[in-house]
Amino acid sequence: MQDELFTVNRDVADIGAPGDPATDGAPDPAAPLAVRMRPRSIDDVVGQAHLLGDGAPLRRLVEGAAPASVILFGPPGTGKTTLAYLMAGATGRRFVALSALSSGVKELRGVIDAARRRRSHAAEDTVLFIDEVHRFSKTQQDALLGAVEDRTVLLVAATTENPSFSVVSPLLSRSLVLQLRSLTDDDISEVITRALTEERGLGGAYDLDDDAREHLVRLAGGDARRALTALEAAADAVAPEPDGARISLATVEATVDKAAVRYDRDGDQHYDVISAFIKSIRGSDVDAALHYLARMVEAGEDPRFIARRLVVHASEDIGMADPTALQAAVAAAHAVQFIGMPEGRLALAQATVHLATAPKSNAVIAGIDAALADVRAGKAGTVPPHLRDGHYAGAKRLGNAQGYAYPHGVPEGVLAQQYPPDELVGTDYYHPTDRGAERVLADRVPKLRMAVRGE
Repeated sequence: MQDELFTVNRDVADIGAPGDPATDGAPDPAAPLAVRMRPRSIDDVVGQAHLLGDGAPLRRLVEGAAPASVILFGPPGTGKTTLAYLMAGATGRRFVALSALSSGVKELRGVIDAARRRRSHAAEDTVLFIDEVHRFSKTQQDALLGAVEDRTVLLVAATTENPSFSVVSPLLSRSLVLQLRSLTDDDISEVITRALTEERGLGGAYDLDDDAREHLVRLAGGDARRALTALEAAADAVAPEPDGARISLATVEATVDKAAVRYDRDGDQHYDVISAFIKSIRGSDVDAALHYLARMVEAGEDPRFIARRLVVHASEDIGMADPTALQAAVAAAHAVQFIGMPEGRLALAQATVHLATAPKSNAVIAGIDAALADVRAGKAGTVPPHLRDGHYAGAKRLGNAQGYAYPHGVPEGVLAQQYPPDELVGTDYYHPTDRGAERVLADRVPKLRMAVRGE
């Protein structure tokens, strides 16, 4: 993954053990800023206070106490690789990185065999870091079990997906699952400050305008690497001066090719823009809807939040006027989860266009809300005997399921029979409109009611 503090370009990267010349000492000044600013100790790590506080599980692992395999689950740029390296350095273990994107069972077994030899001949333990472990097949994950079980390797696996759904149960049961959180705006600002001031970073050679800092924080979206990459690009575009060069908002905009967007993810703008987005879709203004979508995407809004609102809107304001609207919204939500951003913007845009141009109907939400109101008012009643479950001993003696008429037993597939409780016979909840696909239902539903009610 390009958003972690190590980038593994080969199938297997043997980073080495702490104390090796290649891994200790001053960082290469030619290395990217994000690499130079990699935390060198647990106290350098920004964020994740819920896991790194005194006595917290991740701090104990990093400090070398109670070694255990761990699965780090969280968004990009939260330091999963860095934490894995710190765990290796705590007790002098060797650190080997494996990318699930480009390696298979052969490479995995090679790493495990080498770790077993080191342990036997040199009493040296190995931390095996697997990036994007959710991309490993079940067979590949199963190949890890023996080595994890006997601690041939201390596994540190990183994933951006919920491991409950993407990691096999035996591996989950042998590992401690820890969820990392996106860095807060204050965390990102702290990362930027360190990069500006520390010698391994920009060494105080640049002054960053407040609005430029705010824009970098927005662009980061909780991802430290993204913030540092953007800051480095802006610094490269400004010639250093004896008294310090100034990085302005215009410089940041020009170098990252993004315009500043006035949007506060925790304030009024968050609610105003999403409200305008949904109301534009409801009002069938596809262009305004795309505008508000672009504002949210550009400002780093959580794409999953946008996708959830689209799913809700598909049923609330479109419903059966276009039954495919919900399918499109759900597909967009899955696509965002599967591919992430920035490519996920395409699925969000497609769903937005679909929903904005679809015929509108609120008959679904009106129907369920009317039914809920009756239930809450006590209009429930008992289930008619002929509809009750008859698949248990004694049901027939109670009169359950007796007299039920099977609709498929008649040519029309619909017959007269009471379905609601006595108190609700004749109550209509669903009132289809004459828009879109509901036009057909507006004609069909009354006929169905007449047939079912024997009218």
